[in-house]
Amino acid sequence: MVYVSQKAVKGSAIADFLASRVLEDYEPLTFDFPNEDLMYVAATQEDTLEDHPWKLNFDGVSNAVGNGIGAVLISPNGDHYPFTCKLDFDCTNNMAEYEACIMGIRAAVERKIKVLEVYGDSALVIYQLKGEWETRDSKLINYRELVLDLIKVFDDITFHYLPCDENQMANALAALASMIRTNKQEDMKPI
Repeated sequence: MVYVSQKAVKGSAIADFLASRVLEDYEPLTFDFPNEDLMYVAATQEDTLEDHPWKLNFDGVSNAVGNGIGAVLISPNGDHYPFTCKLDFDCTNNMAEYEACIMGIRAAVERKIKVLEVYGDSALVIYQLKGEWETRDSKLINYRELVLDLIKVFDDITFHYLPCDENQMANALAALASMIRTNKQEDMKPI
């Protein structure tokens, strides 16, 4: 094995190379932002929102650090709307999953979404909501009834199981929310 050191490249050679590849339709960047207060501009079509389903991914986390929930609403054109919340009470992981699902469905109801596909990585929650599994745990019965009451406003809603590795955004939101330390004497602003 023989080591060969890298030859030095003169700066002028690089400059000449880049100068030889100039684009004809070059426009200089303008750093004048007349609408600095605007964060996002989007064009929506009413028929798009009604014809194609929105998607909701949700996840809940209950661990030694705390309890957190996360949900992401995805519009038909691919815009993502994340939601997260720290739960200020002790709960099981399944309760946190239901809380996340409820938060996401309420966000969809507030936006007057009529067709929704709900995705979660909790097989228990998804199959209970689909009616394929019984809800035996007394802590979860009221959660399921609340979800079934909330979904009455939708024209069409479906529930789908999603593997954990395909639900990373909602999982990350829930995990981050569980780690937030709160001071109960101060008002918390929504995240």
